[in-house]
This record gives sequence, structure tokens and C-alpha cells, in this order.
Amino acid sequence: MLASLDDDKAEEVVQIDLRGRSDVADYMVICSGRSTRQVAAISEKLADRLKQEFRLSAKMEGKETGDWVLIDAGDVIVHVFRPEVRDFYQLEKMWLPGDAHRNPVPSA
Repeated sequence: MLASLDDDKAEEVVQIDLRGRSDVADYMVICSGRSTRQVAAISEKLADRLKQEFRLSAKMEGKETGDWVLIDAGDVIVHVFRPEVRDFYQLEKMWLPGDAHRNPVPSA
């Protein structure tokens, strides 16, 4: 999943371990695309990859507007934002202590 985001040039990818903190999912991934078009493309390609490689039929919301797309892949929830929308909602601050949200997952 992270490889797909990296391939599509998603920016500031952050992975948050939710195990023991939420019953909704085990992990949350938050990333940004530079434009509505890129946000929609990242989301669509990720959903396709999940279906092809893992046989997961992920639920997706928000692709039409491309500001914030939520992909529910069961144990993993992915949020793909435009930078301005991500900055407004600041989901990382809800789930990560202190300045941990400033340390994104390094690209492989």
C-alpha cells in the first residue's frame, strides 16, 4: 500500500498505528497530493491496486471533489488530502502525540 502511494508521488505520508486505540481500524495512513486531480488519481490507483493484489474491495468516499478522499480497506484507513484541506483538519494531531506528526514515513 505504501509502495503505491510512493509510486504515485504522494507527499508527507504518515502511518499511524491504531491498534489498542480504536476499533475502527488497525492503521491509518495520511498523505497529500498536490492538486484535486492528483488526489483523485492517487486514490483510484490505490483502490485498484488493493483489488488486484490483495483482492480487497475498498470503499472510497470523496473522489468526486478530490479535496479529501477516504479509502476504507478494512484494517487500514487511508486519507488522501489536498495540502490546504489536510492542514485545516490536522488529523495527525488527533492521533499522534506532540510533534510526532511532523515525522513522516520515509520513502523506500
